[in-house]
Amino acid sequence: MDIPTEPIGSIPRPLALIEALRTNGPAGAENPNLEALYDEAIRDTIARFEATGSTVITDGEQRKFHNFFTYSVEGLPNTAPDGFSIHFASGHARRIPRLTAGPFRYMRYADGFVEYARRHTRVAVKQAVISPSGLSMLYPEHGIPGYPREAFIEDLLREHVTEVRRCLDKGASKVQIDFTEGRLAVKLDPSGHLLTSFIDLNNLALARLSPDEQQKLGVHTCPGGDRDSTHSADVDYADLLPSLFQLNVGNFYIALAGEPDRVRVLEIIRDVIQPRHRVFVGVISPIDPRVESAEDVRDRVLEAARYIPLAQLGTTDDCGFSPFCDDLSTTRDTAFAKIRARVVGTAMAAAELGAHS
Repeated sequence: MDIPTEPIGSIPRPLALIEALRTNGPAGAENPNLEALYDEAIRDTIARFEATGSTVITDGEQRKFHNFFTYSVEGLPNTAPDGFSIHFASGHARRIPRLTAGPFRYMRYADGFVEYARRHTRVAVKQAVISPSGLSMLYPEHGIPGYPREAFIEDLLREHVTEVRRCLDKGASKVQIDFTEGRLAVKLDPSGHLLTSFIDLNNLALARLSPDEQQKLGVHTCPGGDRDSTHSADVDYADLLPSLFQLNVGNFYIALAGEPDRVRVLEIIRDVIQPRHRVFVGVISPIDPRVESAEDVRDRVLEAARYIPLAQLGTTDDCGFSPFCDDLSTTRDTAFAKIRARVVGTAMAAAELGAHS
């Protein structure tokens, strides 16, 4: 009996790199003088991932420029900083750029992260990428003269598909599409129209990929996580999950550990899961300062197994540990302690389930 377990993505950076980025200012992320620090951060991240017993790892998003959301467009000359704001329950906000002119192009693709990580490990490397629906929020509501939204969407879809294929070509074991704006869409528009438009847009991109490629893709959903806070935890999963499972991918990574009523969410998943799907349920809460025990994880897996067929069950973390490059709210030591608990606890549950199968 084997239950796969995978991380979501980000790990807090080492203190030396954090200080160097602070000293070098906003442009520090691409400062060639920091290459040695980035190299050491990625090597250390991979080594510590391997030490947890993880069979699937990431590079910890050590080089993702600024955050998981805008890494691909940070520095675009045809953007302004006054785009859409994402507000968190703690009272702080994160602002994304606003596109000012066409055409839309990525500044960088995530396959570079895959290529570098695979130089330093033989363990499977997954790569997270931002969703088309997430980046669609760069286009201003009032439009752009000479660059209609239809032209932007075509450029956006092409760039997303290019990034996914480049990651797969570089050897990514999985490509995870970050769709944290899914639950937020319901909060912004309780009618569900915005969520439907996001699902439709993402499926337009997925339709350009083959069925084999789609099976190597996954979608991650969570209520957002930043500075130990969330942006949409008050949104009912019942308003999201039936639509989410209409996405044409093989894997779903669903934040669950931080939910007040996990059983209710599992019942919804049980009713919408399809035979071709694997659901990785969150068994670790990155924004909870307490390090879960392996026994905590085991019990959460056993709970999930009552609702999700074992052949379709996996485990994950609810979110990355520093998705907006908040490298101080959670330490690296805490992040890897939680990851080890996930790996060990999942194996404990698999052994127990195997003994009773």
